[in-house]
Amino acid sequence: MKLVSWNVNGLRACVKKGFLDYFKEIDADIFCIQETKLQDGQIELDLDGYYQYWNYALKKGYSGTAIFTKRKPLSVQYGFEKEEYEPEGRIITLEFEEFYMVNVYTPNSQRDLARLDKRLAWEDTIREYLIELDAMKPIILCGDLNVAHMEIDLKNAKSNRGNSGFTDEERGKMTEFLQSGFIDTFRYLYPEKEGAYTWWSYMNKVRERNIGWRIDYFIASERLGKEIIDAGIHPDIMGSDHCPVFLDIEL
Repeated sequence: MKLVSWNVNGLRACVKKGFLDYFKEIDADIFCIQETKLQDGQIELDLDGYYQYWNYALKKGYSGTAIFTKRKPLSVQYGFEKEEYEPEGRIITLEFEEFYMVNVYTPNSQRDLARLDKRLAWEDTIREYLIELDAMKPIILCGDLNVAHMEIDLKNAKSNRGNSGFTDEERGKMTEFLQSGFIDTFRYLYPEKEGAYTWWSYMNKVRERNIGWRIDYFIASERLGKEIIDAGIHPDIMGSDHCPVFLDIEL
């Protein structure tokens, strides 16, 4: 089974930059996107053979997630029950017979860390949610998690320490999450691979020089580790400030 995740940073703009060409070429069984930045009715994608599930933010031009899947899920859930972030369209959960597929766009703590407390509360909520799902059947989580977990996951670790996405608090929450019974599939296979990034600033030639961060992930239940065939990154795919990440797994 081939799974793909991509923060498209505005789907309508990304479609104009080749999104559909990549989508058709990769031929994923499940394709998840984050930061769609649109409302219901603002785009119509002809994705033959795929079921489409969208979670729109109430705020126009903001956030949003979607999943396109060849397999019809047993159930679909948008957001968390009684969760304050649900209006931002940040999470979709599909239940299949063998596993849960969870697509997430994690809130950014913002440049001045003004949203750090809310971000950390989100981390606690989603960890508890995923542990509950994992108790019923394995989970695969993907998306823009807005954190570079280890120093190897960004180009300039020393100068970025304490910045949004690389605070000790955010990194600690990622560690706590993984220690709850989950694996970062890319690092599971490639623990020492350097220069593997999924996001680059739009500043001049930053992407060309590969000055980036790895903040897009596929996370899986530990017991799925033996089923992983490959996990990787497609940095050559343009259309967003993020690039797609993928997971090949036998389920």
